[in-house]
Amino acid sequence: MNKRLLIAIVLSFSVLIGFSYLFPKAKPNQTIVKNEKNATSAPSVDIKNAQTADKIATPTASVSTKTAPGINKQDIISTIQTKRYTLSIDKLGRINSAILADDKYRDKNGKKLDLIDRSKTMPLEVRFADATLNEKAFKTSYTASTKELNATNSPSLLTLTQKLGDVTFVKKLTFYPDGHYDIDTSVTGAKEYFITVGHRPMADKSRYLIVRGSLVRDAKGIITTIEDGKAKEVQKFNNINIVSSFDRYYASLFYNFKQPYNVVVMPDSNHDPVPFVDSKGELKLNGYIGAKEWKLFKKLDPRLTDAIEFGWFTFLSKPFFAIMLSIYNFVGNWGWAIVLFTLLVKLVLFPLSYKGMMSMQKLKDLAPKMKEIKEKYGKDPAKMNQQMMELYKKNGANPMGGCLPMLLQIPVFFALYRVLLNADELQGAPWILWIHDLSRQDPYFILPILMGVTMFIQQHITPNNMTDPLQQKIFKWFPVIMTFFFLTFPSGLVLYWLTNNILSIAQQYYINHAYEKYKMKVKAASAAKKKTE
Repeated sequence: MNKRLLIAIVLSFSVLIGFSYLFPKAKPNQTIVKNEKNATSAPSVDIKNAQTADKIATPTASVSTKTAPGINKQDIISTIQTKRYTLSIDKLGRINSAILADDKYRDKNGKKLDLIDRSKTMPLEVRFADATLNEKAFKTSYTASTKELNATNSPSLLTLTQKLGDVTFVKKLTFYPDGHYDIDTSVTGAKEYFITVGHRPMADKSRYLIVRGSLVRDAKGIITTIEDGKAKEVQKFNNINIVSSFDRYYASLFYNFKQPYNVVVMPDSNHDPVPFVDSKGELKLNGYIGAKEWKLFKKLDPRLTDAIEFGWFTFLSKPFFAIMLSIYNFVGNWGWAIVLFTLLVKLVLFPLSYKGMMSMQKLKDLAPKMKEIKEKYGKDPAKMNQQMMELYKKNGANPMGGCLPMLLQIPVFFALYRVLLNADELQGAPWILWIHDLSRQDPYFILPILMGVTMFIQQHITPNNMTDPLQQKIFKWFPVIMTFFFLTFPSGLVLYWLTNNILSIAQQYYINHAYEKYKMKVKAASAAKKKTE
């Protein structure tokens, strides 16, 4: 039973990971920008229909064929420099580029990473509920208070102004050295408008099982995530204090924990979500664009760490990452932090694992007697089960004993899987010798091969009471299958699995030795009993 469960778990995991990696979800109608002259934002959306939308039930929004005009390099009206990035603001008051300063953030060509895809809706774009005013706004340039702003050492203010006849729209942006900024927008005439964090950053092209899209967190702490390709209709969310467009490592987000706001999430032409904050008159927000760094978010406000998306097992992933971060702060190396955290998990689960594996040892020894019972009572299932239960009870064996530790490790593994895939801190983090970046695959495939070898050894020394030849054959090939899938996985994730295998081998040797002592003790007790009789 335990082996069948293990087979089911590993095969399910292999299919899930392998399919997503080998056959990534295609994006319909995706626009490729070949040069900045032809670059346009995502289709402009008529948001008027979203005004009466409820939080859950939303009406169908009409998607306009109009797009915001393309921007040439000469249409950049201001450049902002902080310690973390260089931003450029275009004549429509949007963040047209966000180039990260840290050397570890580079694209596949080795150039410094720009988070903005100019074929998509860009951060700080404003749209008006009044269609006529909105069309005019797309044709009218902003003016900037300064062409160059330096916020590397202290906060600096940039004022953007757009005059639309008798309507004036003003964005006051205060940038800070750590990369976050304040937004203070106002409009004359109490016109209704929408300001966006933009389409998610398009910096990560990996095919792993990770979530990309938009996230909203309300004042009660309830988080809703809308993934790319799944935004089918307009959705409105009330009393929001975080809204984020994010990919694996990066995010563009607004937050305000003092004054919650309303958010309208619009689908673009690819059904990707694009969130807008709904406002009339003055609006005050805090903003950020860049890597999802735990320490920075916690420093700004601990609740902001909710913007770091770890998927289904976020409730486990967040405390796991916090513990791993504490270990890292002590040892100063993310590779050793992963090793020590894996050891900690093993120690916590050891009491359950010990009971489960001792039970598996007993079941292995009882296999011949179990086979006899099946042959003798095979035609009478009730009688057969009764005899089996008596056999288990007499020998202190529990057929489900080995399942519980295995089942407990499933959420632990998937939570760690998401941490080790999504944690920005692993980007550019070295371990030892040839491992210079734990977020990337092992360049020489040493870790995946060692993982496969240790899995084979672990399999060889683990009790096995399988009799089905097909199951035996599948189980035999597990190390090969897993090695194949892990060849291109981030080395941090492979390091966790390798460490877990090594500790499991040591644990199994210990339990095998303990079981031999247990059998000798039982045998001695039985001999003593016969002697007294």
